[in-house]
Amino acid sequence: MNKITCKLVLLFFACVAIFSSVQAKVKMSALFADHMVLQQQSEVAIWGWADARSEVNVTTSWNDKSYTAKAAKDGKFKLMVETPAAGGPYEIIVSDGEALTIENVLIGEVWLCSGQSNMEMPMKGFRGQPVLGSNMDILKSNNENIRVITVPRSSQTVAQENFEAKWKVADAAAIRNFSATGYYFGRLLNEMLDVPIGLIEVSYGGSCVQAWMSPETSVAFEGKQVPAPGDTIPVPNRTPTVLFNGMLNPVIGYGMKGCIWYQGETNYQEPDRYEELFPTMVNEWRELWGIGNFPFYYAQIAPFDYSVFYSSEDVKEKYNSAYLRDAQRKALDDIPNSGMAVLMDVGEETCIHPMHKQEGGERLALWALGETYDLPDFSYKSPAYDAFEVKGSQVVVSFKDVANGLTTFGKELTGFEIAGENKVFYPADVFLRTKSVVVSSPRVEKPVAVRYAFKDFIVGTLFGTDGLPVSSFRTDDW
Repeated sequence: MNKITCKLVLLFFACVAIFSSVQAKVKMSALFADHMVLQQQSEVAIWGWADARSEVNVTTSWNDKSYTAKAAKDGKFKLMVETPAAGGPYEIIVSDGEALTIENVLIGEVWLCSGQSNMEMPMKGFRGQPVLGSNMDILKSNNENIRVITVPRSSQTVAQENFEAKWKVADAAAIRNFSATGYYFGRLLNEMLDVPIGLIEVSYGGSCVQAWMSPETSVAFEGKQVPAPGDTIPVPNRTPTVLFNGMLNPVIGYGMKGCIWYQGETNYQEPDRYEELFPTMVNEWRELWGIGNFPFYYAQIAPFDYSVFYSSEDVKEKYNSAYLRDAQRKALDDIPNSGMAVLMDVGEETCIHPMHKQEGGERLALWALGETYDLPDFSYKSPAYDAFEVKGSQVVVSFKDVANGLTTFGKELTGFEIAGENKVFYPADVFLRTKSVVVSSPRVEKPVAVRYAFKDFIVGTLFGTDGLPVSSFRTDDW
């Protein structure tokens, strides 16, 4: 080969290399990658980016079916594929002329896990704050049929399209850093349903509910406090819309069964607003996902001494977090297809992050197993306040969802208070019946209201015989 021919050959390969570099392989959202889980027996969205106006072909190995979409001007494409009953592993081939293969795909049940630090708290715990029993559970966590992905923290004034993270198969390395509440929820679902479980964590410690709402919805509540694109974000986890933009938006539309939520601690000072904000947020998420009123199960915040966050005794009652718990209790009537895991028995006076994460995650899973998956013959709802009747100087408080009655498991029943027309509450004497309690006090001749466990920090003593605790509640609206 002479020098001229050699130069021509080198020039040819250089041109091929340049051409190949501009014909970039299609890029998928981080959600669509090796080890992912797709919602079973559904029509689910798949999306990514390719050259503008190019044709993208997706082939799914479970049915050898091909789907075609055309990329938009910005290169984004989106199409819907049909999924079978739970199983796998499968492959998905995406091609715009150059093939990209997504391997080890499972079909099963997918759940979104969102909220603030009590959802974010990993199995390994926070520094100096443990998750009880997690070390052994981490050790035993190897399970090909549980897959997890965590959207990294991101606070943005403009809606993001993607994020950097990978699906991981459950093992010690993956699970020790994943949401403890989410993991215990998913583990019980996997055990009882015997199908693959995919968990998508989207949480940020200290976040307020307003941060998880879209700019359009937030304007109605916050007005000019909603940041415009490019504005400085004063507080990354407590500024309206910024977590919706940075973390939630990239996963909206991913095929899933439902959502679990653990948040509210940051909003403890505004329970009246939370009564409106929280159902509004849930409704917006459901509208954006476009799959109807998907199941939404949430953890009621656990008792904790919030007075460490303020100094004045004058605001102690005003900032009593029991009002926020009550707002969450009332939300059950405002949010269709919802359920609340009560945590009155696991709160810690000096730590806002209860170490008993297994109870929270599994109580959320009980709601899903009973309400969403219709497993029979077990209890999943905490007994709930139903009505009260004044009989002379006594008040009879009745409960619902108590098929087998109430109990204290042999301990003293405490936490009830009673008030007359002067609106002053006094500790009450309580007589426990099978499905009700009789409350009275020698200091209240004509009672008009009753409260139970209505303190910042208190240990709940009233349960159903199934072991599920009764929520704090009040019969008044003072």
